Amino acid sequence: MTTAPTASRFPAVLGRRAAATGALTAAAVLLCAGPAAAHVTVDPDQAEQGGYSVVNFKVPNERDDAGTVKLEVSLPPEHPLTSVQPQAVPGWDVEVTKSELDEPIEQHGKQITEAVTKITWSGGEIEPGRFQQFPVSMGRLPQDADQLAFKALQTYEGGEVVRWIEVPGDGAAEPEHPAPVLQLAPGHGHSHGGDDKAADADAPKAGADGTQETAADTSGGTDTTARVLAVAGIAVGIAGIAFGIFAGRRRGA
Repeated sequence: MTTAPTASRFPAVLGRRAAATGALTAAAVLLCAGPAAAHVTVDPDQAEQGGYSVVNFKVPNERDDAGTVKLEVSLPPEHPLTSVQPQAVPGWDVEVTKSELDEPIEQHGKQITEAVTKITWSGGEIEPGRFQQFPVSMGRLPQDADQLAFKALQTYEGGEVVRWIEVPGDGAAEPEHPAPVLQLAPGHGHSHGGDDKAADADAPKAGADGTQETAADTSGGTDTTARVLAVAGIAVGIAGIAFGIFAGRRRGA
């Protein structure tokens, strides 16, 4: 004789089905999201206007059957950078291409007539399932721009070239092959040629215990201490008067 399933078994069955459905949904989301994130990017993705920064070009390999064997990064010609120094990457050769500027740039009292326009890494390999970072020190970053777009070409074994050259628009959806973009924010350091003495006066100073405090913090702490001492003095005075009155009453009694 076959017994019907009891009511207590249904929650367990439903729980297992819900868990399985959730796992399948999560896997589908990961599979859909994976390719969208696998493109050439910069790290960090933000730097100060008018300053210097070390930017890592992060290159993932999107192919299962071929390695990445070459990376070409073009620097924006509308914002020439006078100091560009790629860091040596083991196993890779690097070539720096310079071009004449349409108009010379004056920096540190010198006339700059050329700037780096392209960096090429070759001779190495990024294997399937791996990524590689290519660090570059660059500056001065422009003060009149809020971003720099670096168009990049990624070459695979066999000659396939993926062109990461599409610059995302403001508020627009990310393109299929976005270019690496470095966001630029107003700087807070001394790289803008401001008054260094005034900046030093407001700069944090290390205290005896290793903490940092500004001149305003120090003056505020002194004022607070004086107030505390004044209140304490008043309290002691009131306590003394009360004690005197109490002692006088006891003697009178």
